[in-house]
Amino acid sequence: MSEGRTIARHAGTVLVGQLAVMAFGVTDTIVAGRYSDRALAALSVGSAVYITFFVAMMSVLQALLPVWAELHGARRNHELGRSVRQALYLAAIGSVLGCTALVFPGPLMRWTQVPIAVQQDVEEYLMVLALAMPPALLFRMYSTLNQSLGKPQLVTWLQALSLLLKVPLTIWFVFGGLGVPAMGAVGCAWATVVVTYGFLICSIWLVRTQPLYTPYAIWKRIERPHWPTIAEFARLGVPSGLAVMVEVTSFTLMALFIARQGTVASAAHQIAANMAAVMFMVPLSLGIATSARVSFWLGANDAKKARGAVRTGLQMGLGMALSLAAVLLLARGEIAAIYSTNAAVVALATTLLGWLALYHVGDATQGVVVFLLRSYRVTIAPLVAYCVLLWGMGLAGGYALAYTGFGSLDAQHSPAAFWMAAAIALWVLGTILSFMLWRAVRAGRHAR
Repeated sequence: MSEGRTIARHAGTVLVGQLAVMAFGVTDTIVAGRYSDRALAALSVGSAVYITFFVAMMSVLQALLPVWAELHGARRNHELGRSVRQALYLAAIGSVLGCTALVFPGPLMRWTQVPIAVQQDVEEYLMVLALAMPPALLFRMYSTLNQSLGKPQLVTWLQALSLLLKVPLTIWFVFGGLGVPAMGAVGCAWATVVVTYGFLICSIWLVRTQPLYTPYAIWKRIERPHWPTIAEFARLGVPSGLAVMVEVTSFTLMALFIARQGTVASAAHQIAANMAAVMFMVPLSLGIATSARVSFWLGANDAKKARGAVRTGLQMGLGMALSLAAVLLLARGEIAAIYSTNAAVVALATTLLGWLALYHVGDATQGVVVFLLRSYRVTIAPLVAYCVLLWGMGLAGGYALAYTGFGSLDAQHSPAAFWMAAAIALWVLGTILSFMLWRAVRAGRHAR
């Protein structure tokens, strides 16, 4: 099978699983919205807090993909199994940090001025979701392991089938019935907890029983912490997690800054943000798949094939980005009309979706390239670039364009200012990260 077909098959499988997980959030939003406006408001704030910390912790473990793919490529099977067991300590540390942040959200809610009436519901929602953090991170480990082995199918099947459990549980727990009281937004959290523990139980059973994992002897007594190994994990994972947190918080703060422009601006921004999230699943899946192949060939000491995988992944990523951007640009009005019947919202969203077409090409480029940089162990420089460009040029630049003016440009008082600045920042980021990747590939494996 050609490198392109291997990457495409892997990426397509991951994409299906990612879209299934996104459907969890869609289910919660629809059900909570049908229950009450207060439940939807609590869900909006609570899920934003949860995603910020969960995605950061998840990314720390996702960054182990190139480590395990290299060991797989080098056929160091028992060493791979030992590495997975050592990563359990990293998952435990991440669980403690993540749960602490979810149990004590007060300072963050006061800083963002969340209404007092909503704070109690948010705190209860996050208290329940804290129970989901440990199994969610352990399942992310299992997912990353499968991706490193080039076998993401089992994970995707679990994610897709879990919707059959998530949807009825969410409806039941939110509205109550059969002896269960109506819980509103907290019911969404309990449904997520049940499904997440189901993920964990299934993944444990699969590791114990499936022949796929037999060569790696994963299910052995865990060794004592080997701190040099854990420190190497952290050196790769922590900058990656922080970079993702910068990306998530820049998006979250953009929504908060736009909220002061009124409901039409917020609604139009939400349409563009939702489309951006869905479209990003494509480069995310390609980044995961390509990184697994590049790291596999690096582990096999075949730098030429690793370079070929880099080139193939980038070509596929750019081709898909341009295709999706073109479709969005041509159909932006029709897409906006699907989301809303308000003429003002549709008109503004159509403008924002035009900027999103430009935004997506830069977003897709950096999304694929940053995964490939991890294969070459380049993590600190991308984190610095994310902070400067996404927080600086993108968020601060958008704020200046929107509210204070910039040079000869007057303040626009439109969400388009933020999308314009973010699009430019992502194009610059994609260019800089691509240059870093070019240098890393030329320098050989494990550039730092």
